[in-house]
Amino acid sequence: MTAPGWDEAVRLDEDPATIPDPASIEVPDDLRAEIERHMAKYPDRHSATLPALAAAQKVHGWCSPEAIHQVAAVMQVTPAFLSSVATFYDMLRTQPLGSRYVYVCTSVACHLRNAKAFYDAVEAQAVEQGLEDVDLREFECLGACDMAPMASIDGRYVGPLSEDDAPELVAALKEGREPFPGRALSDPGFRLPWAEGGAAADRPGPPEEPDVHPAGGTWEDAQVLDVPPAEGPPPHPRPTLHPLDPGSSVVPEPHEEDDEE
Repeated sequence: MTAPGWDEAVRLDEDPATIPDPASIEVPDDLRAEIERHMAKYPDRHSATLPALAAAQKVHGWCSPEAIHQVAAVMQVTPAFLSSVATFYDMLRTQPLGSRYVYVCTSVACHLRNAKAFYDAVEAQAVEQGLEDVDLREFECLGACDMAPMASIDGRYVGPLSEDDAPELVAALKEGREPFPGRALSDPGFRLPWAEGGAAADRPGPPEEPDVHPAGGTWEDAQVLDVPPAEGPPPHPRPTLHPLDPGSSVVPEPHEEDDEE
């Protein structure tokens, strides 16, 4: 989804961007404390932009103009700077798409584990159960390939998932419950089904190494060692360079007269 206005010309008639006065912006105490905690981690406060915007999004449901101004007031940066960051990252929503979200990874590793079928099953269940106020979308790699297929559910990395999990996921979201407790990467004691070294029931083990032959054939050892002589004219001899010649790195030897001086 492309943010609206990205292709519009700069409006030179607008007032210059200003940093909001902290005294004029009301910021929830918990949000202010979390933003300041993130800022304290970095020598440059701008480095806290992403976690600060994520914290505001968690409070407001999206990076609304109010949320942007609250973060700008605490961080003492311009709202325009924060908007430029929020419109770049897919995980930061600049439109009200739902108070909860499910991002199903359908990139290469998850795609090979049938993630698209899981997404289609969740989408069908959302329609069947009348799920509302949830942002459901396919996502391009969430960086958790070892638990594929997986999804980010309100920021919780849950996996591996299958089509059979779709009804319970939608039901939990509709009822306001936390989906799949114990199956998220951040849950205490979480372990992948194959963490003990075995293979999951529907996950094949590592394939045997194939017997690969080069398309052009192979050389005999003797042929590799017995290199034929090069053909063609001998290389041209290089002229002998004298000290102080242009391009020469020859250093002249000192004369006895120089030593006596």
